[in-house]
Amino acid sequence: MVQGKLAWRVGRLAEVRDETPTARTLVLDVRGWPGHLAGQHVDVRLTAEDGYNTTRTYSIAAPADGERVEITVQRVPGGEVSPFLTEVFAPGNPVELRGPVGGWFVWRPESPDPVLLVAGGAGIVPLMAMVRARRQAGSRAPFKLLYSVRTPEDVYYAGELRRPEAGLDVTFVYSRKGPADWPGEPHRIGVADVNTAGWPAEFAPQCFVCGPTGFVEAVANVLVALGHDPRRVKTERFGPSGS
Repeated sequence: MVQGKLAWRVGRLAEVRDETPTARTLVLDVRGWPGHLAGQHVDVRLTAEDGYNTTRTYSIAAPADGERVEITVQRVPGGEVSPFLTEVFAPGNPVELRGPVGGWFVWRPESPDPVLLVAGGAGIVPLMAMVRARRQAGSRAPFKLLYSVRTPEDVYYAGELRRPEAGLDVTFVYSRKGPADWPGEPHRIGVADVNTAGWPAEFAPQCFVCGPTGFVEAVANVLVALGHDPRRVKTERFGPSGS
């Protein structure tokens, strides 16, 4: 991946997909897009008629595909940017993007190592790009995904994640309400979940953890306590205005 000086480019909305009642995937055509790696993100800038502008960062939800970039936006009530992007932004409308950004929290298809992905809520977005990049590349690297959400209705990419896929093992944890056929009581991800749904430390997997700050810190601590090499535990976190 060649990454030179980051420039602002204009993207136009080509397609939208509703993921949950409050989250929408935006498929953008970005002329001159240089490509990206799974796990990277973009800056999105909106400018009002009076010249006021504001910028937000969003993880890229899919692997490189020519000049096409996908982001998934969670609507934040009272927010400056997300209500516009999820409710007003229409096909053909322009938006400015800068990226790709980030080179550490990335997965490369040439890596044969086992991978553990742990997502909390909207933290699934960059990890989904890794799942899709694996599929796109025909990689045989074994993947495990542990995905924590409040309720079944909050699952991003639900249809795609629930389809069987060779070499991809998906485990859901529900913190408020689980589906009728889910064994167990709603709870936050803990040691038992990571130990059961993840790889043994001796397998030396690459671990990617993404979600709210408290979630990420708790999961990273669990992984280290279970014997995983801290250098192989990569984290990305977000707050109210995060990716």
